Amino acid sequence: MSAPTDASAASYADYDRTTSRWGRGTMLMGLLASYVGPLYLVFFTDFEIPLGDLVTGFLAVAAVFAVIWVIEPITYYPVLGPAAMYQAFMIGNIANKLLPSAIVAQAAIDAKPGTRRAEFAAVMAICGAAVVHIFSLLLFVGLLGTWLVSVVPTAITDIARLYIFPAIIGAVIVQLAAYVKQPRITIIALAMGALVQLLLVPVLGPVFRNFATAVVVLLTMVLAWVLRNRKTEHPPVAGEDGVL
Repeated sequence: MSAPTDASAASYADYDRTTSRWGRGTMLMGLLASYVGPLYLVFFTDFEIPLGDLVTGFLAVAAVFAVIWVIEPITYYPVLGPAAMYQAFMIGNIANKLLPSAIVAQAAIDAKPGTRRAEFAAVMAICGAAVVHIFSLLLFVGLLGTWLVSVVPTAITDIARLYIFPAIIGAVIVQLAAYVKQPRITIIALAMGALVQLLLVPVLGPVFRNFATAVVVLLTMVLAWVLRNRKTEHPPVAGEDGVL
């Protein structure tokens, strides 16, 4: 029995090294490609953007999103795993498309969070979500976009703009709650969200609103660990590593 286990461990180690190497390289190329447009405007056009304005613009964006740069990887990693993280941050739309796809795929095969089985499921789910997304864009936006917009009543489009985002995020919350099967953590997360949104944001004002998501995540993580059920803690059992 040890030979297959050793072989699978070696295969997974090779898989992890390969995805990490190509993942870092691909992310770096994507980062450099994203700078082509701004660098062209700065150095090869007559815009003459002062360096001070660039620094000010960067600091203004960082003041709002710098916390998310740290919180999002910490939040998504336990579900997606390393390989799928590279995919997710390259593709985008993680919370409303890729993460739900990964959760549904993992739930369909009963893969436990943090296992190799769950990681592989997340990778394949993200590949499928990306293919469906591209095909949908080509069909419903590229070919039928103008016609669809012209035939949909204005009342429906107004309602869609108002409720589409809450509907997507609400579905993701339900999926996550059903996936982790931890009522205690779910209640803590919902309570912290309500506390921050309904109490702290109105009291502390619009400046705090920019950091509300990060505060909810951090409070939930801390309280979930402090209030965890210590009676159910147990060492991992052989075979729980999720080897296929």
